[in-house]
Parts: sequence; C-alpha cells; structure tokens
Amino acid sequence: MSLKWLAMTGLAAAMMASAQEPVTVAVVGLEHGHAAGLFSHIAASKNVKLIAVVEPDKTLQQEYSDKYHVDPSLYVDSLDAMLTSKGKPQAVLIYTSPVRHRAVTEWAAKHGIDAMMEKPFATTLADAIAMRDVGRKYGTKVLVNYETTWYASNTAVLKDVADGKLGEVRKVVVHDGHNGPAEIHVQPEFLKWLTDPAKNGAGAMFDFGCYGADLMTVMMHGEVPISVTAVAQTNKPDEYPKVDDDATIIVRYPHTQLVLMPSWDWPIARKDMEVYGAKGYEIAVDPLTVTSRFSEKEKPATVEEPKLPLAYTDSLEYLAALERGEIKGDHDLSAADTNVVSMQILDAAKRSVQEGRTVKIAPVSR
Repeated sequence: MSLKWLAMTGLAAAMMASAQEPVTVAVVGLEHGHAAGLFSHIAASKNVKLIAVVEPDKTLQQEYSDKYHVDPSLYVDSLDAMLTSKGKPQAVLIYTSPVRHRAVTEWAAKHGIDAMMEKPFATTLADAIAMRDVGRKYGTKVLVNYETTWYASNTAVLKDVADGKLGEVRKVVVHDGHNGPAEIHVQPEFLKWLTDPAKNGAGAMFDFGCYGADLMTVMMHGEVPISVTAVAQTNKPDEYPKVDDDATIIVRYPHTQLVLMPSWDWPIARKDMEVYGAKGYEIAVDPLTVTSRFSEKEKPATVEEPKLPLAYTDSLEYLAALERGEIKGDHDLSAADTNVVSMQILDAAKRSVQEGRTVKIAPVSR
C-alpha cells in the first residue's frame, strides 16, 4: 500500500466516490477459495459493479449460485465470450490458480483491461516479469491482492519505518500461515492446486512466504536483496506429499535481515510482523494492533490503530479508487514492480532449498 493515503481523508474519499458511477469488474475463475467471500463483498460495495463471471466448470457455477447467490445469468465460459455477451469491464478480478495468472493478465492487457489477482503473483519469476511488462506495454494496471495490505497495523508500522521512528531497520521477522489447508477444510478445487507445485509454485513457502516478501519490499523501497538462504520440509507427508508445509527463509540486505516463516503447520493461524530498528521495535500483532518499545526503561506499549480511509480498507475499494484516478498506486504493496521483487525472493528461496545453498540475487531489468 502506498503511504500517500495520509494525504486523503476518509471524508474526501467518500465524497469523490459518491459522485461517480461504480467501476465495472468481471471475476475470472472460481477455483481460488478466496472467491467464496467475494460476491457478498461486491454486493455490499457501492463502488464496483459485477458484469460477468468467467468460469467454464458447470459444477462450480452451480455451487456458487447455490451457496453464494451468484446470478446464473452472469456466467460465461471464456474471456472472449464475456466481451461478446457481457461487454468490456474496467478490470478483471483473477481467482484462478497462480499458474493461470499470466495468461489472463496478458489477455486483459491486450484488450485494455486492468487486472487484480489473488496472491501469490506467479509461480515463476519469468511469469512475474512478463505480467509486469505486458501491463507497461499496453498501459494497464497489474495488481496483486494480499489480505495483509489492508491491515491498519501494517500501514502504521510501514509509515513509522518510512518516517525514521525506528531508526535504521536491522531485522524483520514475519510469521504467516495456519495449521494447513487440508486441516482447515478448504474447498476441494482450492486444495487441488495448492498442493500441486506446478500450479502453486511450491507449498506453504509460496502460499504464505509472499506476504512478508511483499511487505519487506515496500519497506526497503523496492531494493533487491543480496541473497536468500532457505530450508523447507514436509512435516505431514500423508497430506502434502508433493510440496513443503513448513519453511524458513533468510533474506539478506546490506544492513538488514528479513526472516520469513511461512507454514501450514502452525498450531494457531497467524499473520504478524516484527520490525527491529536501531531506536526500537514495533510488532504488528494482528490487523489492528501494534506493540512497540523504544527504551529499556519503558514497558511495551500496545495500541489499536485507527480505521484507514475507505480506499485502503480492502481490495475492491482500492481498485475503484485507482480506476477513478482518486489515488495513485505506484510502487505500493499491490503494484507489479513490488511483486516482481517479491517473486525474486520466492524464486531464490525455492532454488536455495532445491540446491542446498545460499542463492545470490541480481536485479532484473526495470
């Protein structure tokens, strides 16, 4: 998320939003489990309008109509059929497996349509670069949605880092995950690709390692790290025979270390970030809460961060504000440039595990 949101009050954003028509969107794919909460979210928003759902699987179509009240008249079997029968949306919301992100994004860009996809950005670095470049070529937005982008706690910590409140950042530790997709009973179509390394890139390492890589890249102003050292293992081979379910990734910068701990083997679900600087530390404990300490003499202080302006509360509101030109999203948590660097980290982590060594990273073409 760009820290520029501080220049916009929630009142100003609401006034601008109310004066414009909703942004038209189409959902592409229903195999990503996060789609389960999407349609009620769209229905509740005054700033987006759903015009089509692209999904060829008739079983999934029926399931989403029955469970999530998706209007059957919205369904089309292909992207081209959408243009013919439903019209051209301003943006597509991609809820396919990550391996399909590139194809949908390239199609959208060639038709002048923006794209926002669920994390992780890609399964390979080559696909990440290709998506960034096709957006540049056709002048379309290529965005990635992370749940943690909309946490007021993360926004506050990133701002304090940018303002120098913590001093030079020395170490960042990010824990993300839960006790496993099978264990929390995700949808069968979701579990199928999550546990397929070709469709997800890896297991927990990609599924949850991407959150911290994204946050750190913004914190470091897009700087590419020097190297990555990673280990990964499968603690539950009966459930996850083809992919890792637990990983630790150490990312080295000239004066800073990032430690990512993505896992499908946490006893309790978590998404938290610890930032240690020369002047003190801050911990984003949950979406709203930040604990900090800046002196040996003082006890840790815990505060609940205030609600963010509307455009920074969730992906749909952010996308609508971008489409209307109310905000700018260059180099933020959702941006393609940021996510290419994040993908460099994940790609190096995967190679580090495979090769049993530290992998050095070189910047890719900007």
